[in-house]
Amino acid sequence: MATRGQRRQIVAFENPGTPVPDGEGGYTSTWVALVPALWYVSIRPASAKEQGMAGTVLTHASHIVEGDFHPGVTTATRMNFGGHVYQVTSVLNTDMQNKTMQLVADLQT
Repeated sequence: MATRGQRRQIVAFENPGTPVPDGEGGYTSTWVALVPALWYVSIRPASAKEQGMAGTVLTHASHIVEGDFHPGVTTATRMNFGGHVYQVTSVLNTDMQNKTMQLVADLQT
């Protein structure tokens, strides 16, 4: 687990907003920033072993994100960092005391 001093990347977390009718019979939703939205984390590429531990076969880059626990982060959350968007695919409450978390995040764009 990365120490607080190693958490040097600032990311923005967002969750899907409430779907609203699009006027054509469907729905659309926007992304809503979590409160707080900005979070210090450490980000590193996932090893092949860690990708297998996520329980899926990945076809694109996957990253491990570590930081203080954020109660709003779920597998519906996306993370913005360095002009890229990552989808959170796994959330682990590392110490089971809501102090630290480890995420698997897949690069989307």
